[in-house]
Amino acid sequence: MLLATQLERVFILRDKGQDIRLTDPEPRWSVEAVLNFYANTYPILTTAKVSAPIIRDDRIEYKLESVMGTKG
Repeated sequence: MLLATQLERVFILRDKGQDIRLTDPEPRWSVEAVLNFYANTYPILTTAKVSAPIIRDDRIEYKLESVMGTKG
């Protein structure tokens, strides 16, 4: 018998050389809504982009990468 489960989403922010793991505030929200939610706490996220999701250890990991200070 197959059992379908929803994978937990984890958002990883790299700030000042450290990886900060952010939990999913609401599983029904879109990735952009979660990004906007955390932008109040981490202003660097206002200009961030989200990388493609990676499935690792029964979790979906999204990397939040700031585009501030990069050219092009």
